[in-house]
Amino acid sequence: MAANSWQAEDYDRAMAFVSRGGEDLIEIIRLQPGESAVDWGCGTGDLTAKLASSGAAVTGVDFSREMIERARSKYPNLQFVEADGQAYRTAKPVDAIFSNAALHWMTDAERTAASIAASLRVGGRFVAEFGADGNIASIVHALQKSAQLLSLGRRIVLPWYFPTPEAYQQLLEKHGFRVLSIYSYDRPTPLSGGEQGLQIWLDHFAGGVFAGLDQEEERAVRRYVEEAVKPLCYRDGSWTADYRRLRVAAVKQS
Repeated sequence: MAANSWQAEDYDRAMAFVSRGGEDLIEIIRLQPGESAVDWGCGTGDLTAKLASSGAAVTGVDFSREMIERARSKYPNLQFVEADGQAYRTAKPVDAIFSNAALHWMTDAERTAASIAASLRVGGRFVAEFGADGNIASIVHALQKSAQLLSLGRRIVLPWYFPTPEAYQQLLEKHGFRVLSIYSYDRPTPLSGGEQGLQIWLDHFAGGVFAGLDQEEERAVRRYVEEAVKPLCYRDGSWTADYRRLRVAAVKQS
């Protein structure tokens, strides 16, 4: 799991678009009253609560203690577990697993897929959306280029897993899933914060990138990234990140 410092309350305020982007996935998974489900990488629990409104018993799981504490304070009647989604397994198999904007943080995709498969009953449903190959391409390229230009070597580590649909389908099939649909698509995403939108995004999502740098090096990388990305992603006083998402629906067969 990538190291990142999550300021959960600030995240709720500045990154509300993350949960909003996953709301239509709830219509795909179609939880029924009495079913059991896991929100895999639940963040501060907003989508967990929406899933639970179906009458299903939904558990939210997240690696971040800050996120889980925030979720518990917001939704005290729901169950939340602090655990690494690359290793977590439910006590007994559930009917459905849902995940939004989380699986790209679980860079050990093999272990993650194995854990999801082990937590689903045969016939259980898996619906997810996360970063696809080409996600935030402008930011990724700028970070990689900054490492070269600033002679930072391998001290900039990108903490994300962005697969192609073909690669992810093969992974799921290896772990006993039948993939019903899988595709990637561009989803340009406006960032909150006006002129500071990109820097706020980096604050929340690139902490692991900067972990090996001192403050002066981090400032230099941030300046370079902003200058490099601005012609592509900044217009009329606001930033739009070049998100590309992978969406998948699958059923566990064995």
